[in-house]
Amino acid sequence: MDIILKQDVINLGYKNDIVTVKPGYGRNYLIPQGLAILATERNRKILAEEMRQQAHKEQKIKDEATEKAKALEGLKLQIPAKAAATGKIFGSVNTIMIANAIKEATGIEVDRKHIVLNEDAIKEVGDYKAKIRLHKEVAVDIDFNVFAE
Repeated sequence: MDIILKQDVINLGYKNDIVTVKPGYGRNYLIPQGLAILATERNRKILAEEMRQQAHKEQKIKDEATEKAKALEGLKLQIPAKAAATGKIFGSVNTIMIANAIKEATGIEVDRKHIVLNEDAIKEVGDYKAKIRLHKEVAVDIDFNVFAE
C-alpha cells in the first residue's frame, strides 16, 4: 500500500515522502492518526504541485539570503565595550550586540540566532570572527573588532 506522509514518522520517512507500508499499518494507524493519506493518482498530482511551489518559494528565500551575504561580505564591524585597563571586558560581547552593529552599519536585519561565534564568550578586547548563517546553504564570515570605550 502506497501512502503520502503528512508529517515526519520515525523509522518510516519524512513529510511529503511516498512510502510503501503494510495495509494494516496504513489503514489502522497512519491514516486515522492524520499522519498520512492514500497515494492515489489525484493525491500524487496535488503533492507534485505543492512540491513545485515549495521549491519556488525556497529558491526565492535562498536568493534573498545570497543578496544579504553579498552585502555583508568583507564587512568589518567595530563594537565598543566597557573594559578595564588590562583589556578585559566588563561582561561579554554576545550575538545581540553583533546583530545591532550589523543593523547600524548596513541597515540589514540579521536574527541573533543565525550568528555563530567561534569562541564561547568574548571577554577581551581584540579582533574576532563570526559566522552568519542566512540560509542552510548560505553563510558568510564577518570580522569584528571589540575596542574599549
